[in-house]
This record gives sequence, structure tokens and C-alpha cells, in this order.
Amino acid sequence: MPGPALGFTQQPESGAPRRGVAVEVSGLTRQFGAAAALCAVDLAVAPGEFVALLGPSGSGKTTLLRILAGLDFPDSGVVRIGGRDVASVPARQRGVGFVFQHYALFRHMNVFDNVAFGLRMLPRARRPSQAAIRERVRRLLALVQIPELERRYPGQISGGQQQRVALARALAIEPPLLLLDEPFGALDAQVRKGLRRWLRALHDQLGITSLFVTHDQDEAMEMADRIAVMRDGRVAQFDTPAAVLARPADPFVAGFLGDANRLECAVAGGMARFALPGLSPLPAPGVPDGPGLAFARPVEVLASPAGSNGRVVTVRPDARGLRVVVAVGPAELEAVAASDWPAPQRGAACGVQVVSAQVFAA
Repeated sequence: MPGPALGFTQQPESGAPRRGVAVEVSGLTRQFGAAAALCAVDLAVAPGEFVALLGPSGSGKTTLLRILAGLDFPDSGVVRIGGRDVASVPARQRGVGFVFQHYALFRHMNVFDNVAFGLRMLPRARRPSQAAIRERVRRLLALVQIPELERRYPGQISGGQQQRVALARALAIEPPLLLLDEPFGALDAQVRKGLRRWLRALHDQLGITSLFVTHDQDEAMEMADRIAVMRDGRVAQFDTPAAVLARPADPFVAGFLGDANRLECAVAGGMARFALPGLSPLPAPGVPDGPGLAFARPVEVLASPAGSNGRVVTVRPDARGLRVVVAVGPAELEAVAASDWPAPQRGAACGVQVVSAQVFAA
């Protein structure tokens, strides 16, 4: 069902975000006692963008989302949604859609009434008629592909269906901004994979601005236009998925993304030399001489039957070939098996080389 029927503006056909700023936070700070949850965070999101807030537990991503929703308030800083300063505006006056990890559906209400709830709670002057509410709820249930469930209760439907109900409820008030906090975290892997592709397609259809919190790197890489990688209450890097992988801003980002191997090295004359035995030096352009840290993803570490600076610890097949864990000196590295080594065995001697890596000053 097309987005404009629900009052949303569709994205341009190219899929590129529209110009301007839909969400802007500047100098956002939030303290909980002596702990700083957010430290002078700056972030600007364009209309129509799908942005992921990605980071480890305690990095501040959920606090930032709650402040955008009006469920928490900053100690200092500016929060603008659609150009309006909302830093002190309560949640019910922001018109923002929020989807929680655990659905937060009303168990005593059926699906139809859950989706209609926000519309029925609007001030009388803004509340649609009962006929308009019925029409909008049924359009939304068709949009999220569960029209047949409107008379069922949350306990009678699956987790994936409950999450679709929660999304329909958030969209019912036609929010300018949709916020999702770990929306698929309570679902099993196969349902989660299908739902995230469906949600990204729905976002593109409706053309609204969306921010979602996740700790799942694959989820962020697949769904987001840009990713804000957070650490210790700060945004370490805000860029496209391709850019944060190819050009991480610092050692934290490089080590956090892509399950990278962390290797100590010494940089001299633009070359990184590793402490582990048998690893060849790699170029380290622009890195000053001195101690360094290199980050190599498993696909950048090659294990082969030629050589003996390593030993196979474990072997695991996957869709991209054989993944192996190899011991090199005191370290264990995740690597891929060379194409001419079809059946590495645990305990076998092997040659290990780091083919490429991101190198930083330590």
C-alpha cells in the first residue's frame, strides 16, 4: 500500500535522503550520578535517512534515543526535530513514534485497539473521527501485512507479528520521526533477518526519518544509510557503512567493527612490523614512527599449508569458505583458509600471513 495514503511523503525514486536536517542534537550531555551517559554529543540526520546507533553496552545509544523520544531529558545541549527545539518538550507533545525491543503492547487489548490507542489519546481537537480511526488502523495493518490479525490479542500471535503491531501503533500518529530501540533483539535469528529487510523496504516506501539502536553489526550494515558508532557517551564516527569499514576513524572503531584481529606492531618509515613470528611487514602510510596497533579482519588473514609459523586450532565452514582459528606465537587469530587448502585439520602446522590491515599509532 503506498505511503501517501497514510499521509507520509515518499522518498525520491533514487533513494537518496532529502536535503535539510530532520534531527539535530548539539552539545548533548546527560549525567546519571557520577557517570556520564552522553558527553557533548553532536549529530545531524537528514530527512528520510535511516540511521543506526551502534555501540557496546553503556555507550549511550539508548540514552540518546530516549532523549529524542522525550522519555528522558538532557542536562545540557540542544535537541531539534524538524527545526523545533524540543529539549524540554514531553514525549506526548513531540509526535514521535517509538518501538521498543519487547513490543510494550497492551495485553488486554486486541491488535486493532493497540494500533488505535495513540489516535484515541489525541486531544479532542486533533482526534480523528471513529470512522477515520478505523480506516487508518486497517490501512496500517495492511501495510505491515497482518490485516487478518486485528481481532487477536498479543498472547495469540508470534513475536514477529507482535513487533509488526508495535510498528503499526508507532506509525498510526503519522510521526515525522520513528525511533526503534533494539527492535528485533527479542526475536530468533531467522525471523529477525526477514523483518529487518521488510522494515527497510517499509521505511523507503514511507519516506520518514528513522533512527534505531542496535548492537548487531550485520543489522546496522544491512539497514542503515549511515551509522553512528558510539563509545563512552560520544560519537566515535558517523558515516556510511562502507566508510566506517574501509576508513575507521580510530582504533576503537576499527576493532569494534568486522570482528577484527588486534595485532601489536612497531611502525618505522611507513611500514608496520609485527611482534608475532613470521608475519611480513605491511605499509602504514601516514602513521608516525613508534608503537602501533593493526586491525585485520578474518578475510585479511590467510592460512595456507605452505609455511609453519602457525597452527590450526579450529576449523569452521561457512558460506564464504573455511574459517579457521590459528595460533601464531602466543596469539590466536581468526583467518580464512587458502583456496588450495580444502581440508585443514586441527593441530596442523600452517603458514599465516596478514594480507592487509588498518594501522594506527598506539
